Amino acid sequence: MRSDAVKKGPAAAPQRSLLRADGLVDDDFDKPFIGIANSWNEIVPGHIHLNEIVEAVKEGIIEAGGKPFTFGVPAVCDGIAMGHNGMRYSLISREVISDCCEVMVEGHALDGWVGVSNCDKVTPGMLMAMGRMNVPGLIVTGGAMEPGVGKNGNMDLQSVFEAVGAYSAGTIDEDELHTVECTACPGRGSCSGLFTANTMACLTETIGLSLTGCATALADDNKKLQIARETGKRIVKMVKKNVKPRDIVSRDSFLNAIRVDMAIGGSTNTALHLPAISKDFGCPVTLDDFDKISRDTPHITSLRPAGPYAIKDLDRAGGIPAVLKTLKDKLINAPTANNGRSIFEIADAATVLDPEVIRPLDNPFHKQGGIAVLKGNIAPEGSVIKQAAVSPRMMKFTGTAKVFNGEAAAAEAITSGKIVAGDVVVIRYEGPKGAPGMPEMLSPTSLIIGRGLGEEVALITDGRFSGASRGGAIGHVSPEAYAGGPIAALNDGDIIDIDIPERKLNVRLTDEEIAKRLKEATRVRRSVHGVQKKYRQLVSSGADGAYLNRFKPFRGTPLGFTQPIPIAI
Repeated sequence: MRSDAVKKGPAAAPQRSLLRADGLVDDDFDKPFIGIANSWNEIVPGHIHLNEIVEAVKEGIIEAGGKPFTFGVPAVCDGIAMGHNGMRYSLISREVISDCCEVMVEGHALDGWVGVSNCDKVTPGMLMAMGRMNVPGLIVTGGAMEPGVGKNGNMDLQSVFEAVGAYSAGTIDEDELHTVECTACPGRGSCSGLFTANTMACLTETIGLSLTGCATALADDNKKLQIARETGKRIVKMVKKNVKPRDIVSRDSFLNAIRVDMAIGGSTNTALHLPAISKDFGCPVTLDDFDKISRDTPHITSLRPAGPYAIKDLDRAGGIPAVLKTLKDKLINAPTANNGRSIFEIADAATVLDPEVIRPLDNPFHKQGGIAVLKGNIAPEGSVIKQAAVSPRMMKFTGTAKVFNGEAAAAEAITSGKIVAGDVVVIRYEGPKGAPGMPEMLSPTSLIIGRGLGEEVALITDGRFSGASRGGAIGHVSPEAYAGGPIAALNDGDIIDIDIPERKLNVRLTDEEIAKRLKEATRVRRSVHGVQKKYRQLVSSGADGAYLNRFKPFRGTPLGFTQPIPIAI
């Protein structure tokens, strides 16, 4: 075992001595060492209960003959970070989390590990580390909270952001805003709709690195603790049999994940996370894969923000196994970590318990999948929209650009009534490098919806959107403005054409006009420090998953050498 490096033979006596200080005894040095990456904290509602899940994982590890070691990793609540400088750290945290897991697992020669995760960037970060290290590993996602209950049905964080827009428009008063605020998020767990956290939980189960039922079991459902305990047992078995993540996950697994993502109408953030994760597994998928699969995948369940249902309803209808059963003829059989059961075996054993929540392929909510990839002279490398959450009136839209070099200015213009029907709000310099950190734009999109302009105003940005965003919101415009992308050439008054069925995003300018404007444009440069500075130097395009190029060449001349030498950093 890998851990023999720190526990076997006379040369390991110093390491054993330190481990004895942790409370280990002779018998423990014959057991597999299993790490548990715990993203618990007291800030993020989706993580405040994770210590209980960790305890269940530990019980399973001990029962199966392993020795557990828990360590912490950070987590950012995107909702709390929204709308201020904190949101510039959210996507950056994905890379930090991935590195933390790698440092702890490799630094201590652990034989295997379990990531106890939940919210938006933690699960992708842990999966990236699994692919990179290829050490036996599994994920337990913490589960969604119960939905809030309002006069119009299910409520969640999206309801609060949109209520702010309604309040700014004068359609609700402060008392009603306060009622929504106090009702929408009733308890612990990730937000109750199909936002990024829950989408990634569903895709982790699909690729086979969390156990069946994990994705949709709610935070306060005892089933979650049973799954956690079984995960602890399973990881020890995987270590003993030397079953590694790359033995389970292949390009076929990622194609299946994209298929499920399109069928359930998941968050547009998956168009960042799956390409990044797949790179670390050595089998990249691209935006072109998303669009190709979306065109051939009906949207069969309509969860918030696209529809009325919550994760609780998806779980009640049979969860991801029932989705797999419905999609089986469109999937590729692939292994999972579920005691050797394949995707098809899990699908065959499943039952669709509510055919209105999970519809058959011949009666979908929409004929195509949840995400569309648009290209054109504004976004030559691509852009992303959650088409399942777009009204039919907005599927083709022509409007007049109102351009802002940042989210705050755009939000102020929307709130003050300066944005009117027929406008296309353009928010730029919010991309991976430009922000840096590619912040989410839930505030401006929700303000547009809340002010009753959801079918009359579009928004495009080189930033990204929350999984809770809906409407004519196009993100990930690539190349970004900071990198000299055409979005930097747009001016107030330009006419923009959006055609989602044809996958087009264009401004009525010639290539020559765009090139001339770009030469004359002044790049917005925000000062950065610390982790933001490092991120800006290394991050790739949003169309490439905002993946860090960790091997950029050194372009200077090291001391003592007369010629520059490329070195890995």
